[in-house]
Amino acid sequence: MKIADFYNEVSRLTDTSKTQINAAETKRVLAVAFDVLCKMDADDFADTMSKGMALAKKRASK
Repeated sequence: MKIADFYNEVSRLTDTSKTQINAAETKRVLAVAFDVLCKMDADDFADTMSKGMALAKKRASK
């Protein structure tokens, strides 16, 4: 998956009737999130990703 595809998929999933977020806003937020992640050391990055994936799996199982 290309980064643009990733941004577009996230944008598609977050833009709902209750939460209207356009593609440009989504891309900006994700870009800033990647900026934060790139400043982390490897251990913090791995811990953050592990926790994020655990939360995502929990949401997916509902």
